[in-house]
Amino acid sequence: MSDPTIERALISVSNKQGIVEFAQALVEADIELFSTGGTKQHLLDANIAVRDIAEYTGFPEMMDGRLKTLHPKVHGGILCRHDRPDDMAAIANCDILTFPLVVVNLYPFEDTIAREDATFDMAIENIDIGGPTMIRAAAKNHAHTTIVTTPIQYDNVLEQIKAGGATTLQLRQQLALAAFALTARYDCAIADYFSHTISETEEKTFPATRLCLSLDLKTKLRYGENPHQKAGLYGCSDFEQPSLVHAKQINGKELSYNNYLDLDSALTIARALPAPAAVVIKHNNPCGASSAESLATATQNAFEGDPVSAFGSVLSFNQEVDRATAEILVEPDKFVEAIVAPSFSPEAVDILTTRPKWKNNVRLMEVGPLDHNSVRSEVRQVAGGLLVQETDFQPDLYNEWFVKTDSQPNDNQLEDIRFAWRVVRQVKSNAIVLVKNNTLIGVGAGQMSRVDAVDLALRKADDRAHGCVLASDAFFPFADSIETAAASGITAIVQPGGSRRDEEVIAACNRHQLPMIFTGRRHFKH
Repeated sequence: MSDPTIERALISVSNKQGIVEFAQALVEADIELFSTGGTKQHLLDANIAVRDIAEYTGFPEMMDGRLKTLHPKVHGGILCRHDRPDDMAAIANCDILTFPLVVVNLYPFEDTIAREDATFDMAIENIDIGGPTMIRAAAKNHAHTTIVTTPIQYDNVLEQIKAGGATTLQLRQQLALAAFALTARYDCAIADYFSHTISETEEKTFPATRLCLSLDLKTKLRYGENPHQKAGLYGCSDFEQPSLVHAKQINGKELSYNNYLDLDSALTIARALPAPAAVVIKHNNPCGASSAESLATATQNAFEGDPVSAFGSVLSFNQEVDRATAEILVEPDKFVEAIVAPSFSPEAVDILTTRPKWKNNVRLMEVGPLDHNSVRSEVRQVAGGLLVQETDFQPDLYNEWFVKTDSQPNDNQLEDIRFAWRVVRQVKSNAIVLVKNNTLIGVGAGQMSRVDAVDLALRKADDRAHGCVLASDAFFPFADSIETAAASGITAIVQPGGSRRDEEVIAACNRHQLPMIFTGRRHFKH
């Protein structure tokens, strides 16, 4: 079947970017234009000849534009199959014209609900009905109809029309795919809005019956976790918080799948720590973290937490990377894969992008000013479905903490305890962290038993464990780890509590005059 010649186009757009130039080019290609309401007037104001769709159908627009294109003389011309004699005879008998080209985009529903003054009634009036109907009809009939839904498609369509008076099937298929993706996203946004607006309960974290996800492909990655796995990065276009997906890359090679995972974990920890802070991540767990009087000092301290593991790591910072910090990063004994920060000073950028080992190599990602992690839910895939949960973003409620031992933590210990508790919630379970002077000294991550996690953290810290505080993401089921910690010089412990043997654990701490705080909140991270 030959590609249908385009002799007529129906144009109805909310986003009028580039439409005058596109329409003018269609007229110059001897294509007759039909349009509606505001689009028609916009084209007439530009001295472009266009026919009124209401005049063609003999049915006036009404209800403030709610009803204008929902008519057989419109949809018959979009849906007719040009290679079917019965279809062509049917539209001829009803005086229906064909519309081989349909140019439609939708009412700005997402933009409307994002406005601070948006009301429910405003949202309802910005639910497009005729637009999605025309788009879906044209996309379904893509064998004969070209559907254009965004200004970025204008040039490709015009190029093919100018070359042969028609579009190719390959292009029409691509445009149809984009069209169905657009209407799916549009309906998803509406369903999500209704789910969160008319929920019968105060709990609006989760949709009542169905979860709608609509993500745009940001980039194809070189590979996934391993070279034999394909991968891509998808993002929410309306996500407004600082994130890697929408970050600006100012140096280095493209990010890998693992880089994104590690940098996201690093950014999550950094934004939870007192500024200025530096975080070093390796294989999705922190091997260094520190808050200090300057970012440069915090960076040096973070690297000293576990220098061996820090080689080939990714870093995050919670304030602008300055010259002094950059000078530390480019020291010969350090090798870094990627860095994420709110910003980089011009001097830091010059240092990090001109040194031989760094130039065109280390990725620098700028995310803008950080706030508390306000992402309210997170999604993880399991075979056959998705798990959705509220993000563990709630701030620590220090007034609900209880010292359960005879000994009380001093001010320095209490400061380290709070730092350790902020870090341990982001370490894979079972998780133990050791902290001294607001610096991560040892980590036991992802162990099958809490005993192993304690042993690993103490082994990482070695003799530096003396004087550290210890944080555990969940309760101690037995007192054995308390004995081990005390023997290594741990000076205070923080944990959720809640074990049947809490009293045994408290008694062990009392024997060693170890202050211990119960937070009442567990922080498993799987």
